[in-house]
Amino acid sequence: MELSKINWPIFLFITIYHAALLVVAPFYFYYTPPAWGIVTIAFILYFASGISITGGYHRFYSHRTYKANKLAEIILLFFGTMAGQGSALRWSHDHRIHHAHVDTEKDPYSISKGFWYAHILWLFEKEKPIEPRVVSDLLKNKLVVFQHKYYPLLFIMTNVLAFLGAGALCNDYLGAFIVVWWLRLFFLHHCTWFINSLAHTWGSKSYCKEISAVDNYIISLLTFGEGYHNYHHSFATDYRNGIRWYHFDPTKWMIWLLAKMGLANNLKVIDTYKVQKRIIKEDKNILIEWVRQISYIKVDVLEAKIHETADNIVKKIAEMNALVDEYRQHKKQKAQKDTLQALRIEIKQMKKNLYQDWKDWLQLVNDIMKIQPLSA
Repeated sequence: MELSKINWPIFLFITIYHAALLVVAPFYFYYTPPAWGIVTIAFILYFASGISITGGYHRFYSHRTYKANKLAEIILLFFGTMAGQGSALRWSHDHRIHHAHVDTEKDPYSISKGFWYAHILWLFEKEKPIEPRVVSDLLKNKLVVFQHKYYPLLFIMTNVLAFLGAGALCNDYLGAFIVVWWLRLFFLHHCTWFINSLAHTWGSKSYCKEISAVDNYIISLLTFGEGYHNYHHSFATDYRNGIRWYHFDPTKWMIWLLAKMGLANNLKVIDTYKVQKRIIKEDKNILIEWVRQISYIKVDVLEAKIHETADNIVKKIAEMNALVDEYRQHKKQKAQKDTLQALRIEIKQMKKNLYQDWKDWLQLVNDIMKIQPLSA
């Protein structure tokens, strides 16, 4: 990287605090290990600032997956500022470009340039000017514009407040400075950066196989639920990343809780059948490509079976969506109870049929992928 292209303030900030921790932390932990109070406060602030990035910077500002009132927004901005990841405006701008141009030259932190580039090295490049058209909605938000304008000062102030508060509570200002401020920042930075590096490297692709983003449960444990990254890149407007009840996604739970408290609303959710349509499309292309490598069975018959099964499910999903729309329309017009009941029964039966069709599709995928080409 040419010296003239280096973002020197960011480079020096990250390099110096990493180097300082590497030198100071071992001596600190050996001679004056922190009390549990300091560790507890550090963890609480780590969680609060981290989830403010994922739930605030990411799912609220970058993707507008829900609406939040001003109180919730101020809290998210406060702890997001403490996280030391730049302003919400800059963060959201770069992230929206990342989604629009993922894995290409225009991707600000493209994994195609290498793991370490996506993880940290991209930060050392000079920032490109913010394009107003990319964040036109955020430029109308006075809180976001204020935070962006005074970000360096606000970052220092929020962390000094956390450091002094923790130091006073535990009577350990050295521990508060090293653990609550800088060690918390170190772990938070790298766990967030894992979303750009590990979450584009190690895992499975259940929804969109053309992109590098992957789903990985372990990464979700480190990133407040952001590890279901293939799903996120496929359906970025969903406020959830982990869509199953057993998926570890504390950011989803926080947003849901804010809604229950009246601090958020209009939570956007991608319905199950839209997800299934996407999976069928992806699986269909893979299956067709796979069977064409097989020369010892009737490929035409198998291809026809794949097309017939996939198209039948997609058709039924469209029919069910139309039926649901019809039910909602009748309900809005206050139709007779018998009419609504009949539609509910029909929808229930169609869902049951779709469930069986979905199981048949998964079985077909499993059976075909077990067939090995002669050259294998």
